[in-house]
Amino acid sequence: MTPDDIDLWVGLDVGKSAHHACALDRDGRTVYDKPLKQDERTIRAMLERLSGRGRVLLVVDQPNTIGSLPLTVARDMGVRVAYLPGSSMRKTADLLPGKAKTDRRDAYVIAWAALKLPESLRDAGPDDETLAALKILAGHDEDLAHESTRHINRLRSLLLHTHPAFERALKGERITRDATLALLERYGGPAAMNAAGADEVRRWARDNRLHAGRIIDDMFRTIGEQTVTVPGTATAESIIPAIVRDIRAIKERRRQVSEQVESLLEDHPLLTVLTSMPGIGVRTASNILLSIGGDVTGFASAAHLASYAGIAPVTSQSGTSIKGEKPARAGNKRLKNALWQAAFVASVKHPASRTYYKRKREQGKHHNAAIICLARRRCDVIYSMLKNGTLYQEQTLAA
Repeated sequence: MTPDDIDLWVGLDVGKSAHHACALDRDGRTVYDKPLKQDERTIRAMLERLSGRGRVLLVVDQPNTIGSLPLTVARDMGVRVAYLPGSSMRKTADLLPGKAKTDRRDAYVIAWAALKLPESLRDAGPDDETLAALKILAGHDEDLAHESTRHINRLRSLLLHTHPAFERALKGERITRDATLALLERYGGPAAMNAAGADEVRRWARDNRLHAGRIIDDMFRTIGEQTVTVPGTATAESIIPAIVRDIRAIKERRRQVSEQVESLLEDHPLLTVLTSMPGIGVRTASNILLSIGGDVTGFASAAHLASYAGIAPVTSQSGTSIKGEKPARAGNKRLKNALWQAAFVASVKHPASRTYYKRKREQGKHHNAAIICLARRRCDVIYSMLKNGTLYQEQTLAA
């Protein structure tokens, strides 16, 4: 999007019940500066009035929820739209005189950034029903993931309080396996399991078709490491089954969301493209599509996409002295997490990615840094696949 395409730049500081709009012309003069109600008629009237002066670009600071209606009205009228990220808005505000934090000034900052710094603008988000629905589902799934983490942390806290060795036996994702959750829901914890006896626990697991032999062995091995009963154990083990039921219910709800996402994406042309790459499943593909607005051509190159995701290293330099590189702290968190998770899975299950990961570890990089390097190399491939609509082709990842 270049300045030559536009005659008026409209910054819209969105709010729940009202917005503030500021429009600048090519010379940076303010031609409109008024508050607006959060309703279609008022927004449409403002855009119609400004469209009479030329081609309009509407830029918002929030493309979702409270910013959805203005964007939808603008698109319906054929008005081009864009989004100014909060970080870019704050940096732009520092360039302009004054420190006041008002809706009016924020709207001016947005319009000024759109006019003077068009490279700071981003796609305003999905403008079709499928991507809009995916965005809602992805947000819901993210909420469920946070809720699940909270319950799991509480479960670990109770087990750590009453029997630390038992909690260690359920390290990592082992605590969320179906067999583990079923056993904890049935018995509540190590004290009740010890009272029932190993033979009874194994019999119950077999009767309920749980593949839990190794987990049960490890549980009873650690149970034997502690002979004292910590105060509060009985109360903790009376609470644990309820927490476990909540975790299992959330897992089921996330499974249902995943099915909805898969159903929505089954006809999307880029789903097959993304999922053809090792490490990328339907959920990861949906998060990638959502983060880039479904169109990778908004990024000039793979490097720009990597920078947007926050997986491109940042060089620390002063004058002629280069002090090294460090991980980026900014970036689109959803896209960064999706690319990181996909790279992590590939580093375990995909031979070429595993070889690249090991090479980076041998070079002295820590685990997370090696995964980020892998994600950056895979980002080049993803960009090419999405841009050309081609499936993944096996190749050797360069150092």
